[in-house]
Amino acid sequence: MWAQRELTLDPKPRGFHLVTREVVQQLPELSELRVGLLHLHILHTSASLTLNENASPDVRRDFETWANAYIPENFAWTHTDEGADDMPAHVKASIMGPSLTLPVARGRLALGTWQGIYLCEHRDRGGARSLIATINGETQA
Repeated sequence: MWAQRELTLDPKPRGFHLVTREVVQQLPELSELRVGLLHLHILHTSASLTLNENASPDVRRDFETWANAYIPENFAWTHTDEGADDMPAHVKASIMGPSLTLPVARGRLALGTWQGIYLCEHRDRGGARSLIATINGETQA
């Protein structure tokens, strides 16, 4: 089976946000798979996706603190057309990456106990974010 759809994530403030449920709720096709893969690709250059700790909000806050210290807004950026957070957001998105490929087993994402999908919102006001989800695999018998 192959399926592809565009997902929309609700607007989030700048930071690292756990969106696993929001993604899975928009993909009823997952339940049909015995084994397969879900590929997620974000359609923006100022936000990214990653997989990490799903229990402690401290981890998400620490990611944001590190990203802002490592890639500061107060720097000699030349691309500032959309504000001081624009170019740093592009750099953060490139470092974090635009996509994830995740295993599917028995109709569910086969993630580790403490793993969750993050939307990494690098703009102060990024708005709704769009993802392309591509699912492939063998259906349940």
